[in-house]
Order: sequence, then C-alpha cells, then structure tokens
Amino acid sequence: MPMKDTALMLVSTQVVHLRELAHSSHGVIWCTERAYEHGFLESPEEWANLGQGAPEVDDDIVGSFPRPTTIDISMAGREYGPTAGIKPLREAVAHLYNVHHRQGKPSQYTWENVCIVPGGRAGLIRIAAVLNNAYLGFFIPDYTAYNEMLSLFKNFAAIPSLLSHEDGYHIHVEKIGEEITRGTSVILTSNPRNPTGRVVRNPELAEIQNICRDRATLVMDEFYGGYNYTSDCDGTTVSAAENIEDVNEDDVLLIDGLTKRFRLPGWRIAWIIGPKEFIDAIGSCGSYLDGGANVPFQEAAVSMLEPHKVREEMKALQRHFKDKRDFVLKRLAEIGFKIELVPDSTFYIWLDLSGLPDAISDGLNFFQACLKEKVIVVPGIFFDLNPARRRDLFDSPCHHFVRFSYGPKLETLKMGLDGIERVIKKHAGEKLTGEK
Repeated sequence: MPMKDTALMLVSTQVVHLRELAHSSHGVIWCTERAYEHGFLESPEEWANLGQGAPEVDDDIVGSFPRPTTIDISMAGREYGPTAGIKPLREAVAHLYNVHHRQGKPSQYTWENVCIVPGGRAGLIRIAAVLNNAYLGFFIPDYTAYNEMLSLFKNFAAIPSLLSHEDGYHIHVEKIGEEITRGTSVILTSNPRNPTGRVVRNPELAEIQNICRDRATLVMDEFYGGYNYTSDCDGTTVSAAENIEDVNEDDVLLIDGLTKRFRLPGWRIAWIIGPKEFIDAIGSCGSYLDGGANVPFQEAAVSMLEPHKVREEMKALQRHFKDKRDFVLKRLAEIGFKIELVPDSTFYIWLDLSGLPDAISDGLNFFQACLKEKVIVVPGIFFDLNPARRRDLFDSPCHHFVRFSYGPKLETLKMGLDGIERVIKKHAGEKLTGEK
C-alpha cells in the first residue's frame, strides 16, 4: 500500500477514535471495552493488562501483612451504616494521620474530621456536591475520573492549566499563585500524580499550601501517597496533612483509602479528611449520592490502620514496587524507548512514543497495535481532561503518550513487555516521527 494511503488510513482511524472518545466517560473503561472485542473477556489470563490503575492484590510481597480471607459480620454490620462512616474507622484514620503526619502539632485530627466513602470516585463526587460556585483549577495531565466530577456539576467552572513535559510536569508554586490571582478559588490535583508518576514534596508542597491558605480550597487526591520512592523506601508517605496549621480552619481536603496503598481496590473503602464543617456536609450528601460505604468492610479495616503496622506495610510496598519500576524502565530502554522522566512515585510510567515510527507514535494507534499482542495500555489523550468537551483533542499535548502501569505482578509485566517488544519489531525500519 502506498505511504500516502497508509497515512490517510492512520488519520482516519484517529478521527474515528476521537469521536468515540467524545462519548466515553473513562479511559480505562473504554480501553477495556476495546480489549473485549479482541478476546480479553474470554481469556484474561492470556493478556497483560497494563492499563488498569490497580496494584497487585496477592499476599506475595515480602514484609506485607496478609489480607483477610474471611470477614466476621457483626449485628451492626447487618444494618444501614452512617453515611459518614462508622466511628471506629473514622477514629482509626484520624489517629493514623496524627501519628504519621502531625506529631507535636497543637491541632490534631479527630473522628469528626474524617468521612468514610465508598471509593475514590464517590469521594470526589461528594466533594463536588458541597463546593460553592467557584472557578476550579486543575492540571493537565491528571486522573481521568476528574472529567466526570468536573462535568456532572454546574456549580463551578473548570479551568485547565497545562504542565510542561520539558519541565517534568512540575507544579510550581508560582503557577498556583497565578491561578489564585486570576480568581481560582478551588484547586484540584493528585499528589503523587497520576499519570506522570511525579510528586510534589516539602518544602514546595508547604509553600503551595501557604499560598492557598485563606484564599482557596485545596483538594488533594493522595491515593498514591504510599508509593513514594524519594526517601529510600523508609515507609514515609506523602501528605499535605504535614503542613496544615489548624485542621478545622485550613481549607484542605485530603482523599485516600484502602484502594491503592493497601492494595484492596475491591473493598471500595476510602476516606476524606478535612475541616469538620466540610466533613459534616460531605457526610450528609452521601444520603442522596451513594448511601455510604459497606459496614462489614469498614469494621474489618479498623485493625489495618494501626500506625506501626502501616509504616511497615509501606516499607514493603515501596521496596517491591521500586524494584518493579526499575525492571520495567530497564527493559523499556532496551526495547528502544527514550526514558527522560523517571517516576519517583505511584506505579505509572508516562511513556513517550514520539521517537517511534509514525504508525505507532501516538497513543491511540500504539494502543491498537498492542491489542493485537494482547497487551493493554491507556492512550495519553484520556489524561487531557476536557470537561464539557470544549476543546478539540486532536492536537492534544498528551497525544504521543501512553500510561503504562507496573501495578500488576512481575510475570504480567514481563508478558506485557514481550508484547510491546513485538510491536516495536513489527514496525522496525519504518519512517520515524518527524522524518521526511
């Protein structure tokens, strides 16, 4: 087939995909549905799913405590639970944060600063429901589910800010100040960041919080706080809780849970921490939004949050996932990828495709090529958040990237990397991006 016809086919395919994306609410779901069309549903064990944003859940990590295989259900567990969560779990979360992040500080969290929610998305939706009319600032790229939160509610206008690949997708203090100066009163971000695998730490994190104090509500998605490789795998977690002056006055909402760092995504137990006034409202709106989290799982979670136990768990987690990160980065470099940005947190690699042959140098076509090798990744365009679909994503700065998850077990990672290597070899010798 002539090169011109091939190029036209690639452009046509991208346009079809972009039209589909306009009606898709979540990147991972869209990618999984496309994989189903190639046989993933019938034989998932033959596939390497490097798209799902979930960690391995087996009890094979050295030093990690075994997860419950059975749960005793109390009489209270048969009843409806409070929409803000059961008090023992709210107390356990508050105690964990006080020990790990607020030692020696006069202002301490109590159970009234914690709301238990049925998963991260439910938590985000509850937060959105209680925010007043506001300009809400967010950053690109970031977590795909923010699109749903930013599209469903009309009580705020979403204002994107593009982070630079050349600058390592860093959120600068000055940038936050500029957003607030131009009228932004709510800032939403993940930290550590999905999908780039970068983290904002102190003292810069403290400076950002100082700028926001009394001027803007800061919503911090901290689900990957345990996947921190910046402190020699000593179990330290990253949290804005360190820098809060008054737990009931600083307008900072933190969201985390069992999903990522406790490797229990199926339990759907998460929490929001913040000023009591916010938490009261967030707890109340659960009555009409989601009905609250599962009570028996809440009861089972209480003992997991003992601070020393959590610190040892985080050490094991960080050692294990850092080893997987290093293995994947080494193998990707051997396959021929340029690795300019080494993730210092999460379990994601924001993989740059721009040096690959034209046919696979964008996320959508690379994704399609990987499906043929039974490998799933997520095209980067899904992380170019576009609430209300105001922008044309064809020229998205995320177009030439995919998110690669090293959350799965090592055997799955090896299988996926083998498949990706076959994709690269199939296209070896073809015209590279930018060549004439």
